Amino acid sequence: MPPTDDSGHDYVSVAEIEIDAVHPGRSGFVLTGRGIDRADYRLELVLEMPVDQRTKAVLAELLAQSDWRIQRRAPEPFRSRRLSAMKKSTTK
Repeated sequence: MPPTDDSGHDYVSVAEIEIDAVHPGRSGFVLTGRGIDRADYRLELVLEMPVDQRTKAVLAELLAQSDWRIQRRAPEPFRSRRLSAMKKSTTK
């Protein structure tokens, strides 16, 4: 996967996923793949408009050839539960 630009510096990388398979879902697609962390991932892509079968087939083929980067920006940084519990117990 080629590197992204650095404009999303407030975002934290959660996963990079290479899509292995695309299956039609109830109102879109279910994508499955493996991340660079060797974990298996499942993504559900919901389309909020009807799509004809031909378009759905083309979209499925395009999505099957894709890689996904999942990034997030939280209002506060991640904190481990153990660290939070330790802080609470020391303040009592």
